[in-house]
Amino acid sequence: MSHTVEIPVDVKDALRKFRFKKATATTAISIKIIKAKLTMAVDEEFSDLSIEEIAEELPENSPRYVIISHELKHRDGRISQPLVLINWQVHSCHSLPLPNSMGAPSGSPTDLMTLHASSLSYFQQTAEVAKVVEVRDGAEGLTTEVVDERLLAA
Repeated sequence: MSHTVEIPVDVKDALRKFRFKKATATTAISIKIIKAKLTMAVDEEFSDLSIEEIAEELPENSPRYVIISHELKHRDGRISQPLVLINWQVHSCHSLPLPNSMGAPSGSPTDLMTLHASSLSYFQQTAEVAKVVEVRDGAEGLTTEVVDERLLAA
């Protein structure tokens, strides 16, 4: 099946490696879209950082898919290390005023946001991550509490 934005083999390999990595601390991998090539690329990997520290490292002006492996304490006392996909779309990515009434220019953040939104389902399926947390409020919207609430939701 053809997709607007492709996920190259090296990104799929990095996702697979991340998925099966044994980690006891919070780790994450950030994936960005390269608009000029209509492809995805690994942006950055994070180890031994809190979710709040990872949020501070993410760009305020560009969307990202971020997969986080995070220790979760269940209500019954069990501990697991699930994966969660963060759909990072902060307001400053798409809140720039349009230069004219004809719409955004071809190089605008709006184009990238559209590509990002249209590729979310394909990326989620490729990464094999069931839970998604939408973040549109920047670092303030990505906290351990927010992630835990989403992961513990039925």
